[in-house]
Amino acid sequence: MAYRYNLMRPFLITAQYHAPRGEKRLYMLAAEISQRYLYPTDLLVGVIGSEGSGKSTLIRGLFPGLELTNDDDGINNSPAPLYGDIENNYFAGHTFHIDVRYELAFKQKYQIVEAINKAVHLQKRVIVEHFDLIYEALGYNAQIIFAIGEDVRVYRPTVFGPSAVEIKKEVNTTYKYRLMVHTAEDLTCNILRKDYNFEPPELHSDVRHGFVIGLPTKPSINIEDVENKVKELITADLPVSPGEGRLINVGGYEISCTSKRTHVKSTGEIENFRLVKEFIYEPISREFLLVGLVGREDIQCIEKPPAPSI
Repeated sequence: MAYRYNLMRPFLITAQYHAPRGEKRLYMLAAEISQRYLYPTDLLVGVIGSEGSGKSTLIRGLFPGLELTNDDDGINNSPAPLYGDIENNYFAGHTFHIDVRYELAFKQKYQIVEAINKAVHLQKRVIVEHFDLIYEALGYNAQIIFAIGEDVRVYRPTVFGPSAVEIKKEVNTTYKYRLMVHTAEDLTCNILRKDYNFEPPELHSDVRHGFVIGLPTKPSINIEDVENKVKELITADLPVSPGEGRLINVGGYEISCTSKRTHVKSTGEIENFRLVKEFIYEPISREFLLVGLVGREDIQCIEKPPAPSI
């Protein structure tokens, strides 16, 4: 078993998943990929992504119970235990979290590198958020890297790459679509709820540069009318900001949202929003799918299934 375990390890180059926009679905995905790709011997774990991309949620799903030293709300700003333990030359715990972007406001790079090296040398696990910021100073790559942009990617790099800097560039190019999709999705759901008295399901699905809402029955809704109402909100260029609890504020109106930081700053930033003009039937789940898309490029992954011939 040990031989097979070591033999299989090098075969993973990269794995790619749609990045869920809701907190609950991101937790579910993180739990799945942690079981599939993490090894007990992974001591240096890199996490890469832009601000508000869901890195903290991803980390909590990957490592349940891990205390993050700096959360998104700015409440849990505690000194990294990693430094206290290195000063005492004794690491009481096994797994540590460090947010490099946050720590660079208080520490020099060499101090962060020293702490990481010491912990890894003593067989402790360090989860390094914003790993790309310390990669070059550290001088070696993480054993496994989780990157989040429009999608979630899992890398097991070698000495030949990919580098953390290259990975950051890749996720940065797609991240804007995730923001646009999420805001457009919440606007669409709010219109369905408010104007059509129709409650969309809590858990949605994904498509490249878009969202999918699965419905148990085909509603008598004019999709073009829904699209036009969303476009009116986009044209109005309304400000979007986090609200209290699980709410976002869009032009003074509160809308329910479980991942309130993953949004554009104003509705006018949403590019080329459109809805597919018919409900797509999924015969296995028996759902009717409402599909929304953003972005200037054509999406080739949506095609109608063949009509039954028998």
